[in-house]
This record gives sequence, C-alpha cells and structure tokens, in this order.
Amino acid sequence: MLDAVIDFTNNILWSYVLIYGLLAVGVFFTLRLGFIQFRHFPEFLRVVRSSRSSDKAGISPLQALTVSLASRVGTGNLAGVAVALTLGGPGAIFWMWMVALVGMATAYAESTLAQLYKVRNEDGDYRGGPAFYIARGLRAPWLGGLFSVFLILSFGLVFNAVQANSIADAVEAAFGIPKLWIGLGLAILSGIVIFGGIRQIARVAEIIVPFMAIAYLIVAFYVLIVHYAELPGVFALIVKSAFGLEEVAGGVTGGLAAALLNGVKRGLFSNEAGMGSAPNIAAVATPDPHHPSSQGMVQALGVFIDTLLICSATALMILLSGVYTPGQEVTGTELTQNALSAHIGDWGVYFVAVAIFFFAFTSILGNYSYAENAMTFLGFGGKGGLTVLRVAALLMVIWGSLQSVRTVFHTADASMGLMATINLIAIVALSGTVTKLTHDYFKQKKAGKEPTFDNDFYPELAGKIDGTIWTKHGDLGKPDPEPGDEETASGRA
Repeated sequence: MLDAVIDFTNNILWSYVLIYGLLAVGVFFTLRLGFIQFRHFPEFLRVVRSSRSSDKAGISPLQALTVSLASRVGTGNLAGVAVALTLGGPGAIFWMWMVALVGMATAYAESTLAQLYKVRNEDGDYRGGPAFYIARGLRAPWLGGLFSVFLILSFGLVFNAVQANSIADAVEAAFGIPKLWIGLGLAILSGIVIFGGIRQIARVAEIIVPFMAIAYLIVAFYVLIVHYAELPGVFALIVKSAFGLEEVAGGVTGGLAAALLNGVKRGLFSNEAGMGSAPNIAAVATPDPHHPSSQGMVQALGVFIDTLLICSATALMILLSGVYTPGQEVTGTELTQNALSAHIGDWGVYFVAVAIFFFAFTSILGNYSYAENAMTFLGFGGKGGLTVLRVAALLMVIWGSLQSVRTVFHTADASMGLMATINLIAIVALSGTVTKLTHDYFKQKKAGKEPTFDNDFYPELAGKIDGTIWTKHGDLGKPDPEPGDEETASGRA
C-alpha cells in the first residue's frame, strides 16, 4: 500500500510537474538574470576566495559552501549516477549537466532570497531559508509551514536514511560488516556532531568536505589521463544517447524519455538546485561582500562543483571501465565499485566504500542542519524540539541502513518533489526582487565599489526584512518588521 502511494505521488510530480518545471525555472532565471552563471562565473570564485566572517551571529560563506556541499556531495554523486546510467543510459548524464548549468541560476536565486529574508533566532544567530521568504516575501506563513514540514520529513529524516543505505551497502560489500552494526556506528558518529548544533557541523564540514572532494577528483583525473584517447568517444556517446540517436545493444528502454527523466531526477537529487535545501544554510552565513547576492553566487558555485565536477567524474569512470552494460542488474554502489576496481585494482572497492562513507556521512550532517532551520520556523527551535529532531534523525540512519534501495530512493523522490514544487513557485513569484538585487550588486561593482545592501533602495521590502541585519552604516532604524509581523511572518524567529 505504501509503495503504491509513493509511486503515484512520484508519477504525478516527476512525469508532469517537476520534469519540466525544474528545467523551465532554470531557463527562466538564466534568461532573466542575463546568463549570470556564465557571464559572472569569475565573481562566483572571487566571493568564495575572499570570504571571511567577523560576525558571531553567522558562519563564514566558505563554511556555508562546505555545509551545502556536504549535503549535495553524497550518494547521488556515486550510487545515484550509477542508477541514472542503468535506468536512463549514458544520455542521462547529459541531462544531469543541463540541470546543473541552468540550475546554477536557480540556486543563485533561492540562496539570494534566503539571505535577504533571514532573521535572528532567540540566541541571536541567523536563521532563514525558503519557509522564511515564503512567509515574509509572499505573506503566506501557512505555505512556509507546509514547506518546513516537507523539509523535515525529507532532509531531517528520509534523506538521511538514503545516505545510511548507501554507506551500509558499500561497507558491507567491502569489509563484510553487518548492516545493523554499520547503522549503529554511523548513528553514534553523527550524533556526536549534530548535538553540537550548526556551528559544530560547519566546523566539521570545513575540514572533511574539501579533503574528500579533492581526493576523489584526483583518482578520477588519473583515470581520465590513462584513458584520454577514449574520451571523445565517450562524450559523443553521452550526447547522442541524450537525444535517442545512439542505440546500444541491450540498451535502456524509453530512449530520450528515460534519459531525460532519470537525468533530471538524479541531477536534482545530487545538486539540489531549486529544491529549497541549500538556502537554509546560505541564510546562516554572513555574506562577504555584505550583500544577499554574494551568498547566492557561493551556492551557485556549489552546484557546479557537485554535478559538473564530481558527478561527471563518477560517470566518466564508469563509462571508461568496460564493466557498464545498459539495463544490467548491477546498479548503484556496486556498479561504481566494480568500475573503480577495473581502473585501480581490487582496492577500488575499498576506495569507493571509504568515499561513500565520507560523502554520505557529511550529507547526514548537512541535511540535519537544514531541518534545524525548519524547526526554528515552526517555533520548535528550542532545546526540547531539537533533541526530538536529532534523536529521530539518528533512528532514521539506523532504519535506512537496513532497507531496500527501491523503497528508500522512491520515498526520497516523493518528499523532495513536494518540497521543490512549493519552492519553485515561490522563487518565480519573487523573481523581481532577485533581479533588482542582481542589478544592484553588479552596478556597484561596475562603479568600482564593494557591493553593499542598503535598505533605502528597497522601500518595497519595509516590514518584510529585518532592518537590524541589513542596515547600512550602523543605522538600526530602517526598516524593521512591522509590529506583530515578527511572529506571524517569520515563524517565531
């Protein structure tokens, strides 16, 4: 019965709503923002390199990037890419790239809005995300509450089960450790970090994420050098298969439709552009320059790193390995392990197991940090509410380590789809604000100034944003939320 409900929900969302909606919204922001992800890519790099934070209310932009990458760079980059290849063929990789390229504009828009509408919690720390810009920007706190519930269900609970599932599969295959013990050990390690809160998660992510990503890319670079003569043929196969122009023996049924569907689904699951997840940590950062757009650029860069670098590395290593056959029984983690073993010997199995452990472990930490923001919005951000969330998240880690891939992945698709639908509607409705912020940022840059947000240029935001956060030159008087608005529109910030 449960599988039937999940399958029906996924069919509606992914066959009719999001499969086109994600691409359409990405194209919409790409055009409206003047191809920002291509024209201003150097600025994306600059704001990360220069990022610093002396504001104790927030974390640094670099820490926000590493936490969002902790969530993004997980099983979707390893097992998820293999699933996309098996179900959609090599063409699915092309559509993953397309989702990422236009998704960078979407990620920029949603994280810029999250920065703009952020608030302070009862401890004076920054909190924000889609629920906050839905409630404050659209004056729809009920919809922000609904989004928060879906976020807690998906990121706080279901997605952590997905990560635990992949860790258990990989570690059991490599080392023969029973899945129950793997789940218990993972829950203990996760608990040590998440009970320290978002700041503790940021400190851990800042160390682990760059190390794991660089190590994985070094191995991939080695494989590409060894097989450099085969690369043109592999890229040609990916492009031709994306449009149903390449028939592969024993190939995937569905052709273009299968490639598009699986590429978009796994692309979103991996890079999360438009889903409304990364904006939750983007809002916690103190941007540098002190303008909402700068944090939007940081998070757009995260999409590039996740899909165009790490996911591509996995796909190319599988396609160059000689062990991949479209429509084969072996999929997910096992296919990735087999591919690495073909390239670097038997220790490839262990390398993938270790890589998946770190990728998925940090994803659990990042996912939890998003759910904590949602709890703040709903008014349960105190110690009692967060303790319940933390215990529930750790129980889901244990549960996920014992479940089938199909049940866990399909449940994740359904909850993610509901979240993304709400978020996409909201950011399109608020696209005028994103456009104005973007023009303001680059107008100041062109004039040789360090971009800074000034309340005076945004009278339409009076009563919607916290003027004590964004005020210029220390003037704390403009514009503050209207009386009573702090509770109803920000979710008891």
